[in-house]
Amino acid sequence: MRKNSSIIPRRKPKKKKTGFYGKWIDFFFIGIAILFILSIAYHYRSGLANYLGFKSHSKNSIDVFSEARNLKVLEKNEGKVVGIDVSEYQGKIRWSYVDTIEEKYPLRYVFIRATVGKDRVDRQFKKNWLGAKENKMIRGAYHYYRPNENSLEQAELFIKTVKLKKGDLPPVLDIEKLPKEQSIERLKIGLRRWLKAVESHYGVRPIIYSGEKYYDDFLKEEFSDYLFWIANYNFYREEIQDEWLFWQFTEKATVPGIDYNVDVNVYNGDLQQLQYITVE
Repeated sequence: MRKNSSIIPRRKPKKKKTGFYGKWIDFFFIGIAILFILSIAYHYRSGLANYLGFKSHSKNSIDVFSEARNLKVLEKNEGKVVGIDVSEYQGKIRWSYVDTIEEKYPLRYVFIRATVGKDRVDRQFKKNWLGAKENKMIRGAYHYYRPNENSLEQAELFIKTVKLKKGDLPPVLDIEKLPKEQSIERLKIGLRRWLKAVESHYGVRPIIYSGEKYYDDFLKEEFSDYLFWIANYNFYREEIQDEWLFWQFTEKATVPGIDYNVDVNVYNGDLQQLQYITVE
């Protein structure tokens, strides 16, 4: 191997000097970020204090900002009725302990998942249905709709499973998914068939549950003759919309007697108004 007779040393590139203007821009954006974080913390200050004081030993995996926002929403909607919805995913519920959320707001009602598609009954439905009644909560049952399955068979399963009594909430149709094997128009026809079959059986018009975007895109106009229960967990949303009957504002809440995270809902009215819409 031939050695080089002379090696020219490489010059190290000069570091660019950051001027006063560049540093000022950096500090400006850092300052904006700090102010934003502080403003969020101040906005949710009561919830943060509640979390740090009472929730630090909770078994549920709920972050501090979720807890803080939950409390803020409850404060903003004070006077409206608060409730939860549950399914087998909440495990075995000790209903006698289910009384309040955030140790302050009474839980007056519960929606319980009864059926899924055309062939599956929620594994905890019977226990939850009886437990809620024994706990003197206003109860309602919902069906999780599968878009690619026969709508009338789904309605038949719900009717066979759920026996509504005086004081129960109207039945609920939960639609969240888009169809893979049919058009949106066919989906809407199926939804109508389910709704009509269930209304004919119980003598009361069902409520429709869905996410806000799904509601806006596919349901709002064509199903305007129905009342809606809307899910929206966005942190900037703190008050229920006028046109919503129920608002599911979180899927991350802790409730006594339940070992897993729970969905919490606000009814757009007081207790007397809630009782008014129940089955007679």
